[in-house]
Amino acid sequence: MPEAIEAVFPQTQVQLCIVHKVRNSLKYVPWKERKTVAADLRAIYGAATLAEAEHALERFAERWDTKYPTISPSWLADWDRLMVFFDYPPAIRRVIYTTNAIESLNYTLRKRLKTRGVFPNDESLVKVLYLALQQVAKKWTRPIRDWKAALNQFVILFGERVPV
Repeated sequence: MPEAIEAVFPQTQVQLCIVHKVRNSLKYVPWKERKTVAADLRAIYGAATLAEAEHALERFAERWDTKYPTISPSWLADWDRLMVFFDYPPAIRRVIYTTNAIESLNYTLRKRLKTRGVFPNDESLVKVLYLALQQVAKKWTRPIRDWKAALNQFVILFGERVPV
């Protein structure tokens, strides 16, 4: 999927969801050690710089690889797409480290499309998606945390690509 997105939108940087990576990592860990392992994972994605994150991953591997040999290799395998958010200031990092909002939107759209069998034309498909987006927008009552600070940073970094 990331390759397809990058092919269509060449300026795109794909950020994998940290929350889902942590959840996936913790499925290998017994309940009694989850908080400790999660805290060590938090040291990775919560680091101030990419270098600090790399160092935290090394410490994690030293501490946990003998017990849980799949976790750090899975982070290393996805490292380039997990740590994209370090290219941005902290205000933007807080907004893009998880994809839950995007996944929720995609789930809602798939749910609407699944109930319809076939669309007679593209216009009817667009109408269904438009109406679904209108209903979803009404349910979004909580603003994204720290969105205004992130929006200001987006305008600074991508002024020509962010409508004002």
